[in-house]
Amino acid sequence: MWRRTRRRDMADVNIYTAKRLKDMAQSLGLLAQSCQDETSEGKGLTREDAVAAMQMAAALVCGDCSRCNLYSGSEKEDSYYLYYLLRSFEQKGKISQEDMPRFFTERCQRREDYLAQLNRNLGRATMNLEWKNRFLESRDTVMVQFRELAAILEEFAHQMEEARDITAPREEAVRRMFRMHHMAVENLLLLEYENHRREAYLTLHTTNGTCVTSREAAELLGQALGSRGWYAPRDTRNLITRQTATVRFTETGSYQMLYGVAQRTGDGSEVSGDSYTYSANTPGQVMMSLSDGMGSGPQAERESRRVVELTQQLLEAGFSARAALKMVNTILLLTGNEPHPATLDLCCVDLYTGVLEAMKLGAVATFILGTEGISLLEAGEVPAGVLSPVEPLLLSRKLWDGDKIVMVTDGVVDACPGEDKEGALCEFLENLSGKNVQAMAEQILDFASGAGEEARDDMTVLVAGVWKRG
Repeated sequence: MWRRTRRRDMADVNIYTAKRLKDMAQSLGLLAQSCQDETSEGKGLTREDAVAAMQMAAALVCGDCSRCNLYSGSEKEDSYYLYYLLRSFEQKGKISQEDMPRFFTERCQRREDYLAQLNRNLGRATMNLEWKNRFLESRDTVMVQFRELAAILEEFAHQMEEARDITAPREEAVRRMFRMHHMAVENLLLLEYENHRREAYLTLHTTNGTCVTSREAAELLGQALGSRGWYAPRDTRNLITRQTATVRFTETGSYQMLYGVAQRTGDGSEVSGDSYTYSANTPGQVMMSLSDGMGSGPQAERESRRVVELTQQLLEAGFSARAALKMVNTILLLTGNEPHPATLDLCCVDLYTGVLEAMKLGAVATFILGTEGISLLEAGEVPAGVLSPVEPLLLSRKLWDGDKIVMVTDGVVDACPGEDKEGALCEFLENLSGKNVQAMAEQILDFASGAGEEARDDMTVLVAGVWKRG
């Protein structure tokens, strides 16, 4: 009776927590909406900026002179030459005498002083505009964070509401299994989510004074539930001792993955400008990213490493792939005085469904080696940190048992023989066989680099294989 009451209380807490999370998500959404500014769409100098520049020039140069009345004429809404002067300044960086109206050049006695002051004022207005645009870009980044945090909270609240409590029919078997191995389970909660992923929370301790690893406990839990593939995530306890503690266990997905990587530096550099990550820290998902920094050497390596590390941190925090790429692009735009663009190739694989989602910023195609041949995932986008706003294109593909994912940097494609370099790489991949992904990565790199010739550009090959769990 106590156990049923305890579980019912936990269910009530879940409902209350889900409601609170939804309220927080709504508040964050309203905060993001309140930051909207209709006037932020215009990125150039406005009519008001030009009028203010003329007013300042007239006050400092013209004094009481009214021979041309240039400033008075510019205050009219239909002042055509005002917009013409603005466009001329934006195109050339200054306004010259031939850009001015005829009555000005004929009547003004201090033309050079007036133009110098007008250009100085417009230059100052341009500088202020640049700082304003930077502020707006920073604000847009915060808005994206608010929206994504709202989406994360709503998704988590939805999961809590839809999670089914499946503890009752399995509770006794779990307690018996752990009791046989000298562990007492004080409380137990088994949840099943919409995608059939199961999660367990066990509050337990050892009864004989020994220590048991969470990995061993996960195997016992799998035996009690009649299913293999349970594990303790990295953010939970590693050891179970005589002190009572709660440990979280997660069921592995239907698929598992292995990866291999091969790299070669270009132009004789000791440091590769390419960086990659392979992360399985998020339960039920594998994330792979590949970035090619501009040029080669330490500077390119720092830029590409920063791109992949930022992306990985955002994804592991719960941000969607699209939002993570947009935020990384914005951060690169806002930091540093000189742009150092870096490509970004991102692949996320759901180990429960086998669905691959890919996004690219300036990266070359990703090759999928399946039973029916080779397919390409490609999107022609600019590198990260060059333009804003940027909208990454989502590419999706279902993977099957034995499929391989081949991600390469442009140095690999450029080094392939022939004019149709992408086609040459596809033809080589079609004849590539084997299950050792590390050996495949090395073979692809050898083919692209001409079996030992010095590479002109940094080259990186990342190969991952997907297999159905037995």
